[in-house]
Amino acid sequence: MERDDDLRAACFLALDALRAQLGDELPYAGALQHGFAFRGERVPFLNYQKGIYRAAAQRGPAALSINTSFRSPYDDAEAAGGYLYAYRAGSVDQPDNRALRAAFELGVPLVYFVGTYPGKYRPLYPWYVEDDRLNERRVLVTPGHLDRTLPEPAAVRLEDELSRRYVFRETRLRLHQDRFRGLVLPAYHERCAVCRLREVRLLDAAHIVPDADPAGSAAVTNGLSLCTIHHRAFDRNLVGITPDYEVRVARQLLEDEDGPMLDLLKGFHRAPIELPRPAARPDRERLAVRFERFRELAGS
Repeated sequence: MERDDDLRAACFLALDALRAQLGDELPYAGALQHGFAFRGERVPFLNYQKGIYRAAAQRGPAALSINTSFRSPYDDAEAAGGYLYAYRAGSVDQPDNRALRAAFELGVPLVYFVGTYPGKYRPLYPWYVEDDRLNERRVLVTPGHLDRTLPEPAAVRLEDELSRRYVFRETRLRLHQDRFRGLVLPAYHERCAVCRLREVRLLDAAHIVPDADPAGSAAVTNGLSLCTIHHRAFDRNLVGITPDYEVRVARQLLEDEDGPMLDLLKGFHRAPIELPRPAARPDRERLAVRFERFRELAGS
């Protein structure tokens, strides 16, 4: 059966170009929606309204891409070295499910578009359908890699189990960070809780309790929307947030004289932070734990 290797290679190279221009998180509007050029026509990357996509330009039966929406709880579908991806509802022999299963049968690479933020996706490629679990109505998708040492980069499976698990761990960490950011920033209307900066490219989702801690969940109530400077200061206990939602600046900074930028930072001492809606507000108990650590280290 036809594998559409040339079309898949064109898709991957087009995604390389978009990521070089826009970063690893790609907006659907203005970028992915335009598709990629292949033999004189534009081919869509994905169908964002449904998860499994096979392009009309393909000659073969296997899916070109799959996607998971921003609101989908993808963390619940983790498996050893990859993600479990569900069939589309209905018959296992409907066209979308046949395309997904054909990707397993032919061993072809595809793109896994993971929604990380409203209207944005992180494309993972090349990924492979490693196992078809018909009784569970799911497949296991795992990472491969692009061999860029060749004149034309080619998709290659990661046959070594340790390599595959390492790549998956790195991917999972990035997706976790992306998804956490996608939950926290919109809750704060995409501005810094301390200084109200609105430039989203300079905003981070800061954990109150680190995610490595048992209490450090990826819940929006364990996060703060902070600009890059205030995030760095918060992580290094130069800035703290009280359980009553007020900013504290470390004594060493308050007593230092180092020009207007430091004066600007000091100017937020004892100022209230910008708060999201009640259900998304920072958890006071987590803030209390974190603020006590700030006081111990900052002398404030």
